[in-house]
Amino acid sequence: MTVGGAWVGDAESVAASRSWWDADAPAYQAEHGRFLGDADFVWCPERLREADAELLGPAAGLVGRRVLEVGCGAASCARWLVDRGADAVGLDLSAGMLAEARLASVRTGTDVPLVQADATHLPFPDDAFDLACSAFGAVPFVADSAGLMAEVARVLRPGGRWVFAVNHPMRWIFPDDPGEDGLTVTQSYFDRSGYAEFGADGVAVYVEHHRTLGDRVAEIVAAGLVLEGIVEPEWPGDLAEVWGQWSPLRGALFPGTAIFRCRLP
Repeated sequence: MTVGGAWVGDAESVAASRSWWDADAPAYQAEHGRFLGDADFVWCPERLREADAELLGPAAGLVGRRVLEVGCGAASCARWLVDRGADAVGLDLSAGMLAEARLASVRTGTDVPLVQADATHLPFPDDAFDLACSAFGAVPFVADSAGLMAEVARVLRPGGRWVFAVNHPMRWIFPDDPGEDGLTVTQSYFDRSGYAEFGADGVAVYVEHHRTLGDRVAEIVAAGLVLEGIVEPEWPGDLAEVWGQWSPLRGALFPGTAIFRCRLP
């Protein structure tokens, strides 16, 4: 296995993400399922919940709204939305993650329609949804994130909102280390080559793509969306849990998550 910065194209990125998350889904849920909940809407490791933030709008306004969760994983967010009266659909590239979503639906008794598809080719007609959301799903893992924004804009109805959470772009300059070594800059913020892990055959098995803050804004605007705001959640003083690169040490000094609130005019 080799790791490092690399340019990985669309098809290879899709194949890597599908196979990685198919294989990793049970382990991911075993490690993070308690934090995420079976029917909760947690935006990020900083523990910001939709119930408190209402980034999609007041909970009372979700009733009857058609909502798409992009990169839903085990669909805990979509399940939370359904429990509040929304007509939610969960979409994910990985059959393994959707299998975890079905298990969670059995545990909770809350069923969510699930669709397996690439987020850059949404299998829905124009103007199909009132809202779309993604909590660390799909956006960082696709090479054509501009295409993803355009697809989400296409399936939204006029006035619809698109809210998505990703790694804060400034995190790119630091190593993925929750400790002291993760406080030292090691690469350029403007290096957009991405992060990839490759098998012995040289084929990518895991890929994440880096975009600067300006890149994200440009993609949103190009898709015809209006950026209403960017939320940078602060690390809660009572949260001691470490999640990958996220930790109280780093969280006290710089943001780990950026949440973009967008609207289709």
